Amino acid sequence: MSDLLEPAETAQVKRQKVPFRGGGFKPRPIRFVAPLVFLALILFWELGSQTGVISNLVLPAPSEAYRAFVELFQSGLLWKHVSTSLYRLVFGWSIGTALGIMVGLLIGLFSLARASLLPLTSAFFPIPKIALLPLFIIWFGIGEGSKVATILFGTFFPTVIATYGGVDNVERGLIRMGQSFGMSWLSIVRKIILPGALPAILSGARISASIAIILLVAAEMIGAEYGIGAYVLMAGSLFATDQLIVGVAMLSVLGLCVSWLIGRAEKALLNWRG
Repeated sequence: MSDLLEPAETAQVKRQKVPFRGGGFKPRPIRFVAPLVFLALILFWELGSQTGVISNLVLPAPSEAYRAFVELFQSGLLWKHVSTSLYRLVFGWSIGTALGIMVGLLIGLFSLARASLLPLTSAFFPIPKIALLPLFIIWFGIGEGSKVATILFGTFFPTVIATYGGVDNVERGLIRMGQSFGMSWLSIVRKIILPGALPAILSGARISASIAIILLVAAEMIGAEYGIGAYVLMAGSLFATDQLIVGVAMLSVLGLCVSWLIGRAEKALLNWRG
């Protein structure tokens, strides 16, 4: 009798669902949390300003900053400041990132490049890039050239370090496997090393983009008529704290947009990770 029940019991065990335990600590997106946090912070800020807990002389209410933003929009200067800053940021960051990836790959792949370029990178990276702005003004003038050069120089070195670090961290067993299967050097670089280094390169892009925004503001505070940095400097010199908050908010939105774009690039280029 027990022999007859054995197959049925076995089938019942097979039909039981086993919970999946191989998520690999993959982050789970939770919608609406970030907007709610921002909304709660703004409401707390507005409430503190209206009740007098937060002095308007020190920190104006969000409603006052909003009115300043509307005035800036109606004057037509909003797009002028934003477009000028976007041009400088995109131009300087793109060239600096492209050159940084190229030099980082050279350092990671070739011993001669590592021996000659890595010491230079280590020597120039700790230098505060904004300290070189007067030198760039002498070389490129007070116009766009010095500002773009400052952003380019500031984004170049973090990208180099992130790129060659990503190349060094590629699993060597995969490279030896490709060599044992007779893959060419170019195929190994294209199919093994570049995909393996891509997460580090994109992480470096996030860091360099943040550095680029900081350098953008600093460069625009010297000899710039338009730009978010110039607007913030003007508001600070006039003690217009509501306009100052608007400028800081524009920089925050700019940083969020850049982070979102890099996040979309990560999802598109790193979907092989699962």
